[in-house]
Amino acid sequence: MSIAKVNTSATHRLTFSEQLSIRSDCLLLLTPLWQVQAFECAELPWKTQFPELAKAVWQIDDSEIDTIDADQTALVECLLPSLQLDLASNNLSIDGLFELLTSKVKAQVEVSVNQMQNKVAEQGLTESELSHFSAHIKGRKWQQITAFAHFIPADDLPILEWCAGKGHLGRYLAKKKATKVTSLEWQQSLCEQGQAFADKWHLPQTFTCTDVFEITNSPLINKQHAVALHACGDLHVRLIDLAVQASTRAISFSPCCYHLIQASHYQALSDVAKDSGLTFSRHDLQLPLQQSVIANPKQQLLRHQEISWRLGFDSLQRDITGSGRYLPIPSVKRSQLSASFDEFCRWAANQKGVALNGSIDFDDYLIKGEHRQALTRRIDLVAHLFRLIIEQWLLLDRVCFLEQYGYQVEMFEFCANSITPRNCLIQAKKQP
Repeated sequence: MSIAKVNTSATHRLTFSEQLSIRSDCLLLLTPLWQVQAFECAELPWKTQFPELAKAVWQIDDSEIDTIDADQTALVECLLPSLQLDLASNNLSIDGLFELLTSKVKAQVEVSVNQMQNKVAEQGLTESELSHFSAHIKGRKWQQITAFAHFIPADDLPILEWCAGKGHLGRYLAKKKATKVTSLEWQQSLCEQGQAFADKWHLPQTFTCTDVFEITNSPLINKQHAVALHACGDLHVRLIDLAVQASTRAISFSPCCYHLIQASHYQALSDVAKDSGLTFSRHDLQLPLQQSVIANPKQQLLRHQEISWRLGFDSLQRDITGSGRYLPIPSVKRSQLSASFDEFCRWAANQKGVALNGSIDFDDYLIKGEHRQALTRRIDLVAHLFRLIIEQWLLLDRVCFLEQYGYQVEMFEFCANSITPRNCLIQAKKQP
């Protein structure tokens, strides 16, 4: 099987549908590497199909895994050569695979980094106003709000703020653009706090307390600009579904937390995605969110200790109960990691109703946990090769869905990755 090479030349700009199809082919061919739950595995589940890749991951020292995992390009450079060897041995090829695993979608309308920086720098408010607007908002969140807001064009459309929280984004837009804003939020206390702030500043912002999943009369209308900054999973899908029904003139949203869905598996939106043959479980949808952050050595040690202890207890409970499935346990306090592994197991057993009877060799199960952790880290590392391409696939599904309904769509990064990894802005416009 050969997948068409991605054409990056200036003479051919791939459509969003073409970009989605190319990513679908790649993900389908390499499904065994990313559609896997590491905690359930006793060995590398794909080692027979990809022996060179299996050899490569076991050659990586434990101390190097987090550093490699934190940098997508470094991760691909580390593992791609062995993956290519395995593909070649089976007479398979994926042209442009490095670019697919490391590159963002090429937007049909490019927005340069300098242009974004210049826009973000143009606050349009006085120093005093900015200090009041940013009060009680964490630094990175405030940066996200101002960066997102600067890509909302000045037009005559009233704004609907979706899943508003306290309405920080809507309040900023109401002030900066002198625009009427309606903010939807399901928590009454947040609506009250947001409305009090808007009233204090005499801003044209009103709050409506509503559960967007229970809406019978849609608040989306034609002459409107709907905005949503980091509405999770089904929340932003609900927004664009209602917006296309109402032919809402403009939509600007930044997707987040794709796994927070009500269904057990992802429901494709666009025809191209539906025809792809791909399925994503909630677990699969978490891959785009998984990236190691290099912590200090003490934090790193504690994190790895907790995982090995969890897996050690899991090996113990499997032997006791005869279960072949991983048993998750509640959150662990740091103080519990200062105790012994024996005490940790007794606590976990009590939490899950597992009877620890007779003589138990806890040292042996601790060793088993450490071995399983070394395995799961390598399974996850390989799966992380695909976190970017999966996120791009999900974003393109949304873009193609909007195009099906006659929208002109742009997609680009609205802020730096260091401010938020979920930094993609999708803007859709429909002509009157």
